[in-house]
Amino acid sequence: MDSIQDRFFRLNNALAEQIIGQEQLLERLLIALLADGHLLVEGAPGLAKTRAIRQLGRHLEGSFHRIQFTPDLLPADLTGTDVFRPQNGSFAFQQGPLFHNLVLADEINRAPAKVQSALLEAMAERQITVGQQTYRLADPFLVMATQNPIEQGGTYPLPEAQLDRFLLHVRIDYPAAETERQILALARAEAAVEMERTDKSAPVMVPERLSVNELQQARKQVLELHLAANLEEYLLQLVLATRAPGSYGEDLTGLVLYGASPRASIALDRCARARAWLQGRDYVCPEDIQLLAFDILRHRVLLSYEAEAAGMTVDRLVGELIARVPVP
Repeated sequence: MDSIQDRFFRLNNALAEQIIGQEQLLERLLIALLADGHLLVEGAPGLAKTRAIRQLGRHLEGSFHRIQFTPDLLPADLTGTDVFRPQNGSFAFQQGPLFHNLVLADEINRAPAKVQSALLEAMAERQITVGQQTYRLADPFLVMATQNPIEQGGTYPLPEAQLDRFLLHVRIDYPAAETERQILALARAEAAVEMERTDKSAPVMVPERLSVNELQQARKQVLELHLAANLEEYLLQLVLATRAPGSYGEDLTGLVLYGASPRASIALDRCARARAWLQGRDYVCPEDIQLLAFDILRHRVLLSYEAEAAGMTVDRLVGELIARVPVP
């Protein structure tokens, strides 16, 4: 009988066959799933963001829903609302799209602040309140929000305090030329299969699905994974360094207005364990912490105006801190 870890290895391989050239995005998706958090993905259109989470939904026991965020969206369009029934003069709650296991919030920065707040509150509390009633959301519940970095007109940037609700902020880029050739071949093969399906009512083959119980077992194993005391101290020092980077060099003094909160330490701890588990190890190594530090700290550190004027970025700062904080 396959172990839970083997099931995740197969899930990762199945996703990699369908999503070519976005290995980092797939790994971060699985890490967010194991760490019970949400992720914000930033990248140009057409880089398989929607396809990635849709394919993940096909391999999980549960439901998937995509929400296209637009300026005219209302909070009730996400949470649901009480609907009046004239037959008996009563109100009945009609669930919104947040009552699904996997939710894609496409172009989240195109919706106004009230809608963003409704989503982020649901993400943090795992529940929504309509009128005097509170409703629990599905378990598991994972939100993948996307941002288009190309267009900024008519958008509503997420405040830094709300960005902190996301476990990871992932940036993806264009694939290499050889990878894009593989994408073309896969697209042609899928188009050919679709054209050969003359009977459109024929049942579509459902892939092997990971059950909710198996996911809970995997999460338990991740939490129990070994993290050495000296590595835990290294993790903490890395996060603390974002609050006082000047301690690691005068050239870093005055670069940061606000460093990462304790939520970053918790996120880095859980994500490092999840990555080690996905790699087939029963212990965390420094590489797990260093590779994930960018995605965990990118949206949690606010640079000073002087740093931004000098061309400094959070990624550059994190890279400097990783190079300077002593590794045990």
